[in-house]
Amino acid sequence: MPVISTPQAFNEDDLYVDLEAMFGHSLFLKCEGFNFAGSIKLKAASEMIEAAERDGLLTKDSILIESSSGNLGVALSMIAASKGYRFLCVTDSRCNLSTRLLMEALGSQVHVITEPGESGFLGARIDHVRARVASDERYVWLNQYANPHNHLAHYRRTAPAIARQFPDLDILFVGAGTTGTLMGCARYFREWHRPVHIVAVDSAGSVTFGGPTGRRMIPGLGTSVRPPLLDTSYVDEVIRVEEADTIRTCHHLARRGFLFGGSTGTVVSGAMNWLARHPGDSPTAVAIAPDLGERYLETIYQTNWVQDLYGDDVLLPHHQPTSPAARTAPAPSPRATASSTAGR
Repeated sequence: MPVISTPQAFNEDDLYVDLEAMFGHSLFLKCEGFNFAGSIKLKAASEMIEAAERDGLLTKDSILIESSSGNLGVALSMIAASKGYRFLCVTDSRCNLSTRLLMEALGSQVHVITEPGESGFLGARIDHVRARVASDERYVWLNQYANPHNHLAHYRRTAPAIARQFPDLDILFVGAGTTGTLMGCARYFREWHRPVHIVAVDSAGSVTFGGPTGRRMIPGLGTSVRPPLLDTSYVDEVIRVEEADTIRTCHHLARRGFLFGGSTGTVVSGAMNWLARHPGDSPTAVAIAPDLGERYLETIYQTNWVQDLYGDDVLLPHHQPTSPAARTAPAPSPRATASSTAGR
């Protein structure tokens, strides 16, 4: 029986869902939402705060500040409350209302950016964070987009947990946001005893791997500014998923009793598209599910919101969640480079 004294001390790391019966392709979904922060971001938040404490950057007078579309903000809010730090989350208007309310319930301050800058909402959020840091020396910016402890959390914890359960792993599907999870897992499996095909799953309209920017309404994956953490030499393949396919996949999972978040819907949609195009391979495949779906009840799982943004027929039965609309950018060599994925 686990007995804990701080909320960050608990995280279920060994729960998988076998999706073959739901989608017709063998895929094991690693569920990262079973902790008090509700997402995989608990790992990065813990690692970054502990590193800042070791380095003497955090004191009793410090104010943590971070740009987040939601889940990292919740994780930092929880840990800040546990440790007695003040925290300001800078988010934008796409952040789910329930997520904002959760951060405030944990005692954090939330600042919402309502207008995108030249580099989209992310650029505007980062500009606001930098202005705050410059105005008051008490602010400490962990900077999840460039902090090496973001990917180290997954190099040390997420990837080894997968390796323990799947010693014959062939392919890993990882969503790309800050690319902390992607880079940590990819670096770990580059050093492993057998080759693992690393597939990054991104949102259509994201500039992370090159290509034109586009509208993105679902927080989590994708960026309007290329993440400094990203090293494409560790990525074998990139798949871009349209948000309509993300929504269809989330609803398909929910109709089987599994309520997952938007990032999970994107990753599963991309993975199923890849597996459908490789029917004879039968690989041991794992995908990472970053969070659960309760925070998306007013968006992805709200019919009016979905129809207003994506059309009346997006949820009709004839649409399949593994639609060929998911676009892939295969690497021409064993490891993709920045130029090989750009513009595809």
